[in-house]
Amino acid sequence: MSGTFLSIREKAVYASDPHQSRGRRIPQPANSERSPYQRDKDRIIHSSAFRRLKGKTQVFVSHEGDYYRTRLTHSLEVAQIARSIARVLGLDEDLSECLALAHDLGHPPFGHSGEEALAECMAPYGGFDHNAQTLRIVDQLERRYALYDGLNLTWETLEGIAKHNGPLLQSGESAEKLPWAMKALEDWERLELTTFAGPEAQVAAIADDIAYNNHDIDDGLRAGLFSVEEIKSQVPIVSHVFDDVWKRFPDTSENRAIHEAVRDLIGLMIKDVLDESSLRLDKAAPQSADDIRALDHPVITFSESFRTQEAPLRKFLFENMYRHYKVNRMMGQASRVVRELFELFIDDPSILPTEIREQCNGAHNEQTARIICDYIASMTDSFAITEHRKLFSVTGYL
Repeated sequence: MSGTFLSIREKAVYASDPHQSRGRRIPQPANSERSPYQRDKDRIIHSSAFRRLKGKTQVFVSHEGDYYRTRLTHSLEVAQIARSIARVLGLDEDLSECLALAHDLGHPPFGHSGEEALAECMAPYGGFDHNAQTLRIVDQLERRYALYDGLNLTWETLEGIAKHNGPLLQSGESAEKLPWAMKALEDWERLELTTFAGPEAQVAAIADDIAYNNHDIDDGLRAGLFSVEEIKSQVPIVSHVFDDVWKRFPDTSENRAIHEAVRDLIGLMIKDVLDESSLRLDKAAPQSADDIRALDHPVITFSESFRTQEAPLRKFLFENMYRHYKVNRMMGQASRVVRELFELFIDDPSILPTEIREQCNGAHNEQTARIICDYIASMTDSFAITEHRKLFSVTGYL
């Protein structure tokens, strides 16, 4: 594609066409006011799992402060970036936004530490994976509609949730490697797990990368985990952006400079994705979304040169934020909450809430473990902490 970021394609021939959707597992009449992907987006926004994202950690436990990103604010940022990229590339904006909003629904409380703890607890019972849990939520666990469990989303949305990070299986590979929640889906083979996802799902995946890299810079600086000078000294691309900000605004405060730098860095990343993706699309010349699925590589991605520039940023954030002792302390406590709740419930399911307990089948079996896993994974940070306090402190109910 020639032109700049502001050049917007007409709807591309390889965009997912809502009029040609492969449909829903349970057929439903078309809606004259909204496309199938708009309806999917609305169903996700109105789901209980989406609302609970406001109380789930991105990096910081939610009660540490009201400034830091939660899973909800992160998802909204991803959706905004995804829609911007999709618009310029002539893709279906609604489908990209829908997938961005849905991508974190399966995360348990307390971020990656909570997921690691729950995966460890579930190892004897089929395991846990947040991406597969998202599919379980939208296919089974949301119970809002009279005619079916789940949200009855379109094939394209389910496929995008499953494969936005790439194929889950190689051709001929055994399905045994798939997460339990994936294999538990009715007719999971229809999602064609050996191919790449359509272009809108690839947009949502790269938008996720752009969003979390940049908001982690912002949150890390606000939390005092590292300074502007420290990140500038180790990450050249960030140093260049800050230098340019101060060159343009020499008298601005550091607080405003951080906002400007993060905004500029997001813009740089989006531009690189647009430039590289346009080159790949022009070279592949796909005539449909299925042509993109059939390729042996993604088409919506960073350039190799930008990946090289980005690597020091990922390394810096890993060492100075995700493994900072303050974060480790919070996450160590969070992991303990998840493990201890699971162990208590699996030993004695009778203490579970009635509607949860009635789905169980005695202690220490796979059915009960999965119900407990669903229950814990659905919790917000604050609810998990409150449940733990009630169950492990003699004053919890006083």
